[in-house]
Amino acid sequence: MHPDIDRVLHTETEIQARIATVAKEISARFGSEPLTVIGVLNGAVVFVADLIRHIDAPLELAFVSASSYRDGTTSGRLELDFLPAPGAIEGRRILLVDDILDTGRTMASLRTELLERGAREVHGCVLLDKPSRRVVDIDVDFVGFSIEDAFVVGYGLDYAGLYRNLPYIGVLRAELASTTSA
Repeated sequence: MHPDIDRVLHTETEIQARIATVAKEISARFGSEPLTVIGVLNGAVVFVADLIRHIDAPLELAFVSASSYRDGTTSGRLELDFLPAPGAIEGRRILLVDDILDTGRTMASLRTELLERGAREVHGCVLLDKPSRRVVDIDVDFVGFSIEDAFVVGYGLDYAGLYRNLPYIGVLRAELASTTSA
């Protein structure tokens, strides 16, 4: 375990097993109809890469850049840096994939933006759901794990750009994070 991690919340084995289960749920829901999977950069990259390999449906892959944390631990103003091309959105069934559903602002904003840009429907999928932090009334269709209110890193999640490469999800030591909110 990395010395900056207080404790491991979910091991690599647990994560991989849960991803396979979530992908089966997605495949069952969408069948053989084409799907556009849109991953939210940068945190969801690892999750999306593993998830799509288990989805048994024709899909296209795209990414959107949305950021709100910067170098801190509390969520700030959401910035959308770019969205997929119109052809990947208009009239399409979208699966929006993010690393964590915390306040709900990112998922809600992206869902609204994609629908305004002509998506036929937008479904949400997150690796982690932290319902105790929700400030926007939003749910997603597919959830890997529901977690407590702790600042977590690893498996794509970061603190100031670090720890994304850890193969597990761990709670960052409190003295390293000024607050425990992401």
